[in-house]
Formats: sequence, structure tokens, C-alpha cells
Amino acid sequence: MKRILGVYQNKHMHWVGDGFPVYNLFSYDRLGQSISPFLLLDYAAPYQFDPTTAQHGVGSHPHRGFETVTIAYQGEVTHKDSSGGGGTIKAGDVQWMTAGGGILHQEFHSPEFAHQGGLFEMVQLWVNLPAHSKMTPAKYQAIEADQIQHITLDDAGSEMRVIAGQYQDTAGAATTFSPVNVWDGTIVKDQEHTFYATEGHTALLVLLSGQVVLNENQSIEAPSLVVLSREEIDFSIKAEQDSKFLILTGQPLNEPIEGYGPFVMNSKAEIIEAVRDFNSGKFGSMQA
Repeated sequence: MKRILGVYQNKHMHWVGDGFPVYNLFSYDRLGQSISPFLLLDYAAPYQFDPTTAQHGVGSHPHRGFETVTIAYQGEVTHKDSSGGGGTIKAGDVQWMTAGGGILHQEFHSPEFAHQGGLFEMVQLWVNLPAHSKMTPAKYQAIEADQIQHITLDDAGSEMRVIAGQYQDTAGAATTFSPVNVWDGTIVKDQEHTFYATEGHTALLVLLSGQVVLNENQSIEAPSLVVLSREEIDFSIKAEQDSKFLILTGQPLNEPIEGYGPFVMNSKAEIIEAVRDFNSGKFGSMQA
């Protein structure tokens, strides 16, 4: 079985813009190569928003060198970017945006959600791009809930969605630039399941809600990140409560990581170039 290398918790919430109250569960500036090819994960745990006519979210801002993956559990976000991508993601949908060589984008609660109010719950994950793909043209994958294949784990109601990569014979809906798996699951209390990841790949368990026992001996409470060893292929999860989780696995890129705010590249020179390109308008513009 895979060894548990570390368990990380964060119960301190902070705001991204005025629309996203999040818990940062991991970041490359703290964990570096141990989580490659993943960079960052923010969890917007269920939060009640009152009805409003105001626009809540994050206005236009740049990215270069990686991909952002937004998984919607409750609520709605309307996205628009300088590559022409955009749309509204609703509960169950996923937005996979490749910043590549440079993109501007904005994210706000949808007008419908703002008008009605309600519970808001989402995850945003940053996935690094290999050096040879960092300047790839920006693109946007809008993945609706009915495009994501479900796997039934047991008769009690536990299930998993394959957002990217592959689980057994089930392929993910998203395309990726390096071998990456993003599995989104729920496990019902008292159920136990064993999962398998490619030996040598990074393996992360993100427990969003509930409580589980990992590998029969380690109790984990949400919200938590568990970093598993790259050696061996299997690990087990037993639910002590109804629980919601993400399993993230991927081939480590083994390349330098140099980040500055919304840019993640391989060298300081590339960061300086990204700032210069953004300031000179090379990231395009947002259409009204």
C-alpha cells in the first residue's frame, strides 16, 4: 500500500474577490515538487449568499503557464476570457481553462444565482503545464455534468466521476497536456474501497467533507490534503461519515517551478517576460 507522507489541514477561510470564500488546501509555494504536476487547490465550502443585484466574483485578471479547473458542486459561475471562451457552469459542471501563453479572464456568480441566492460550493484546482506546452494557445473546455462518466462504487450509493484521465475502463471528459487523473467521488458511511494509481506518479487525496480512515489506520477529517507515496499502487478509504473527496494523480513534471502571482513558469526570466507581455497588451483583451 502507498505510505502516507503528510496530512495537511487548513481551517482558515479567505476571500478571493468578493464572491469566493475559500480554504486553500495546497499550494506549490509550500509543497513544491511533491505535488507536481498540481500547483494549488482552493475549496469554497458551502456558503450561503443572499439574493442580490450586485455582481460578486473576480474581475479581469491574467494567467500564463498552467491550467485552472473549476468544479461546481452548488451555485453557478459565469466565465468569460480573452480567447473567446466562456459560459455558465452549474452544479455538476466543470470548467477546464488552459491559460497557456497568456489569457485574461473573469469569473462572477451568474445573474440567475445572484438573483436567487443560495448555497455556493466549488473547487478550483491549478494544474501545471510541461515546459514545452507553457506557451500553447489558450483554450477553454466547458464540460457539462452529463458529459462526465459516473462509476458506481457500491450498492450503498458511493460513486465517482472521472473528470480527467482514466479509471479502469472509464475515460475522463477533459483533455490534458500530461498524464493526469482527476476523480471526484462520494463514499457512504461504513463503506470501504481500494483505489489504484500508477506507480511513480504523484497521488493526492483531498477530503472535502466528512471523515475517513485511510489505509485502515489513519483517521482523516475534512477539509484535508493527504500526500501519498509515489511507490506502490494502492490505498484504501473507509468512510466514518458520508464523505466527499477528490483523488488527484499525475506524472511529476520534474521541472523548475517559478511562480509570481497569476504566472507559473520555469525561470525568473520567463516570469519577467510574462509581466512585460501582460503590460504591453499581448494577452489580448476582454470583449464587452
